Amino acid sequence: MDSTLRNIVQKMPKAELHIHIEGSLEPELIFALAERNLVALNYASVDELRRAYAFTDLQSFLDIYYAGASVLLTEQDFFDMTWAYLQRAKADHVLHTEIFFDPQTHTTRGVAFSTVIDGIHRALREARARWGMSGALIMCFLRHLSEEDAFATLEQALPYRDKFIGVGLDSSERGNPPEKFARVFARCKELGLHLVAHAGEEGPPAYIETALDVLQVERIDHGVRCLEDAALTRRLARDKIPLTVCPLSNLKLRVIDKLSDHNLLQLLDAGLVATINSDDPAYFGGYMNDNFVQTFEALPLQRKHAQQLARNSFFASFLDASTKQKYLDEVDTFFQD
Repeated sequence: MDSTLRNIVQKMPKAELHIHIEGSLEPELIFALAERNLVALNYASVDELRRAYAFTDLQSFLDIYYAGASVLLTEQDFFDMTWAYLQRAKADHVLHTEIFFDPQTHTTRGVAFSTVIDGIHRALREARARWGMSGALIMCFLRHLSEEDAFATLEQALPYRDKFIGVGLDSSERGNPPEKFARVFARCKELGLHLVAHAGEEGPPAYIETALDVLQVERIDHGVRCLEDAALTRRLARDKIPLTVCPLSNLKLRVIDKLSDHNLLQLLDAGLVATINSDDPAYFGGYMNDNFVQTFEALPLQRKHAQQLARNSFFASFLDASTKQKYLDEVDTFFQD
């Protein structure tokens, strides 16, 4: 990739729609919070913890992800974690972010729901006040837990309905099909919440269909296996269902063997509203610009693809129409220069 294109993908305005805030917890901050909260870690140093980030699949990542989250105990911890991510996002010219958070990871440890959401939300308010960065929260249900547990989490969340815009479905995909959560998603739809779900990463293309037909989601998180089903691919293109693709995550979790094997260009060529995102950047080797630069270096992507991906990121967001248009205009102005 030449320096001009690298400069474009780094500096162009963009939105991030697939970021697990707990997955932005860098080893240095894990150790700082462990010290602050007197939490014992199973690793002697930051370097030892970082060396443990050699994952073989999604589950091996999740095991260490949940261990890392154990240091998060106070509202200030959740603020500090989110603020660290937002600073990195700003440096990568992210103007809008829709952040996933996993309350069940924390409430099962005895941390109050209010502690979790208040800390994260306060950081978003601070980013808006300081920089004009817009942001929103999407509460994810852990799919390896029961639907009853998801309903209980929803009940805990309802007093804070003004602080999140939607719900998602994450954690281990294999053996936990979308239909397992049909009733709780139906309830969330009644409540007027936006609906998204992880599907078609490790799970088959059929999980994407079920997420659309049973859960009635508006956006598919990952979705890279959709190309295995031609009819599904045509449907996603026709209905403009966005995919929040995470290239470095796909590489780190062995969905692909090397980045040059990634199907992002095929997704774009098929007319899909594909976007680039960082997923769990502390664990997967990079934030937004790392994902853009490394993917553009690995694939024959060009300036026109950069503009399309930037536009897709705002088109796929849950912003209101006028704000969305303002950001789309910013993208087009950037590419006119």
